[in-house]
Amino acid sequence: MRGVYTSINEIRRRVYTEIARMAYESEDYAKTMESLPYQILPGEHAAYRDSVFLERAIIGERLRLAMGMPVRTAAADAPISDGIEQSATIEQYYEPPLINIIKFACHSCPEKRIMVTEGCQGCLAHPCTEVCPKDAIHIVNGRSVIDQDKCIKCGRCQDVCPYNAIIKQERPCAKACGVNAIGSDEHGRAEINYDKCVSCGMCLVNCPFGAIADKAQIFQMIQAMKQGTPVYAAVAPAFVGQFGPKVTPEKLRAAMKALGFTDVIEVAVGADMCATQEAIDFLDHVPDKIPFMATSCCPAWSVMAKQEFPEFKDCVSMALTPMVLTARLIKKKHPDAKVVFIGPCAAKKLEARRRTVRSDVDYVLTFEEMMGLFNAKNIDLETIEAEEILSNTSTDGRNFAVSGGVAKAVVNSMKKLEPGCEIKVASAQGLAECKKMMMMAKAGKYDGYLLEGMACPGGCVAGAGTMQPIAKSAASVGMYAKKAPLEICCDTPYMDELDDLIEE
Repeated sequence: MRGVYTSINEIRRRVYTEIARMAYESEDYAKTMESLPYQILPGEHAAYRDSVFLERAIIGERLRLAMGMPVRTAAADAPISDGIEQSATIEQYYEPPLINIIKFACHSCPEKRIMVTEGCQGCLAHPCTEVCPKDAIHIVNGRSVIDQDKCIKCGRCQDVCPYNAIIKQERPCAKACGVNAIGSDEHGRAEINYDKCVSCGMCLVNCPFGAIADKAQIFQMIQAMKQGTPVYAAVAPAFVGQFGPKVTPEKLRAAMKALGFTDVIEVAVGADMCATQEAIDFLDHVPDKIPFMATSCCPAWSVMAKQEFPEFKDCVSMALTPMVLTARLIKKKHPDAKVVFIGPCAAKKLEARRRTVRSDVDYVLTFEEMMGLFNAKNIDLETIEAEEILSNTSTDGRNFAVSGGVAKAVVNSMKKLEPGCEIKVASAQGLAECKKMMMMAKAGKYDGYLLEGMACPGGCVAGAGTMQPIAKSAASVGMYAKKAPLEICCDTPYMDELDDLIEE
């Protein structure tokens, strides 16, 4: 479903646009918020579900989450604006849970089942019945029928069917979850185990009923701008091409200034510093102090590694992430400013909530949420007059957005710092594969290695807040990275700032 623009994408963007418009233009927030479901879904007839009232109720909960407010059940006896006073502030941080299921929007999909489709030809061989270990398949009226009470979902029948007439259905959100954090409640609706969840957001973008949503800080960031606070945008390396093929980085900078941002800086600046710091740490620690070192820039991956393999938590790099380093660089020069990280990642919202990071990063918005601001202000990104380049960064730093890019940057830096060294690398994308990589490391298979983990399959370009197909985004990032004025991350002029930023 990724890369396909659906009605769910449309609804999400309408919600973000209206929240942004309310922040920019409205004075009576509660009254405006009550009217928004009717503006987003006008008329008397349902567009997507059986009832327009259900559709608007779901929109209401999406609006609450976009305001950073908690999601409610269908039993809630209060207007959707209930609690808006606490959210109408510039200082609100994300409160867990970040990823939420709107229960009355959930389709109660079966967790897993094997099904015989209309493609069954009732063949004479019926190999499906022969391989079933539980005698769960029988021929009825010439067609295969599966007894779901006996079926153990092993998939052997699916493998041997000559017509591909047997399929395995899995709940999409649970299938996308690499940490097995999604189960079912007593009504069969999806439920998140927050002790396991690392807020990667893959369930959010894979639910075909739009029942899962995360919280946002659109409103709060705009309030800071309206109060005259200098707000700087730190844009993640995956931004290239996200706002349209004709929207160059220079046009994006101009468009963001038109929104009210004081200025824009590429987080590739912080990526350059992060990779250099990890290179220094690896050369100093592996293998004398720790058996291997894992990269730290992806918060969902690093949290999973520490949760699932606590005995190796010291093997996860302690280097500050590109987001934090970039924010510290901005605030070192502009101490009274607010910093908003704009990127593809849902998990960055919880990283910014950490007490050690709160003073550095004030807001986190995804690219999709950012598009809501452009829509609310009717800014034409393609025709706006371009400004100067964003930042002087390296090819290494800009490639952080794609799988393999982080490890390559760290290795390049190590070879520059210590010519002739040979570094072994293992990488994984998607949390399920990352977990397998850590299990191999636990077994001693990766001693002396640098491990790169990316929670999203494909890297940051596949994050929950992206707006274009993953392969297209990866290609755009690659082309932009080649245009960088420098190649190796440790050659950038920002290296002189690194020690001071780490000590803060």
